[in-house]
Amino acid sequence: MKIEKILYFGTAPIAVPALEALHAQPDCEVVAVCTQPDRPSGRKRKLTPSAVKVCAEKLGLPVLTPEKIGELREELALLDADLSVVFAYGQYIPKSVFDQPVRGSINFHPSLLPKYRGASPIQSSLLDGVTESGLSVLQVSEKMDAGDLLMQAPLNISPEDNSISLHERYAALAAELVPQILAGLRDETLLPVPQKESEATECGKISKEDGLICWEDSATMILNRLRAFQPWPGAFFPLGDKGNLKVLHAVVEPGEGRPGELLDVKGEGPLIACGHDAIRLLRVQPPGKKPMDGKSFLNGNPTETGTVFSGS
Repeated sequence: MKIEKILYFGTAPIAVPALEALHAQPDCEVVAVCTQPDRPSGRKRKLTPSAVKVCAEKLGLPVLTPEKIGELREELALLDADLSVVFAYGQYIPKSVFDQPVRGSINFHPSLLPKYRGASPIQSSLLDGVTESGLSVLQVSEKMDAGDLLMQAPLNISPEDNSISLHERYAALAAELVPQILAGLRDETLLPVPQKESEATECGKISKEDGLICWEDSATMILNRLRAFQPWPGAFFPLGDKGNLKVLHAVVEPGEGRPGELLDVKGEGPLIACGHDAIRLLRVQPPGKKPMDGKSFLNGNPTETGTVFSGS
């Protein structure tokens, strides 16, 4: 079955490479790109276009930015798309829209579904210390991330990975799979397989409070929090009445003490006891200041061992 006209839904930077890959396909055309409206960003709250909008305009593609995609149902129908492709769009797509294309609508999701359905699969997998995950390609359905699976590609998560690096790796993997997906849909070798509902897990939106360190957790769990929440909201803890100290890089080391207790100030950064083991802060960002290494922080903030930091 032919797939010549494609409608793309995406907003976040992770969705850019897949759009570029679709645009590069010689035998199909991206007839329009739907993305979130420009949003206030930065300290000055300047209206800023999404990464996908910037890419689409650079490629010369028509861009639609509705507050609610259902409002453009009739306009989208006139595009007569053969297939819709969705990746990190950030808005619910009603059935009246995702059912329009002859080949329906497919979605990229960065987890091995049915695990980690929802808004934060990459962060949640890092928070849980998962080492093996993957990218799922599924049919869009009325229930979020619950549609039939068409393809799953594995992706190993290394100890060095954080949310930033995983977003980049998933983005590249999605782009790499584009030709294979289109070919499989055309020759009908990608057959839908229902997800196992009994194995489904959910993950919600991230809030700033999620970055607050709990010293009762193990050092490994705290390190996973740091990996999961880069660059936002980050991992942090209160530094007295000065504000929050943001932890940018840390390592797990042996150590015992009360959770939150400062054990050592002579190394490359403060060593703080956790529920199990300890964590050494190698790079931090004090409130209102630029990032610095842990030793520089100690030099500018002399603190005695035995001091107990608070957390969640």
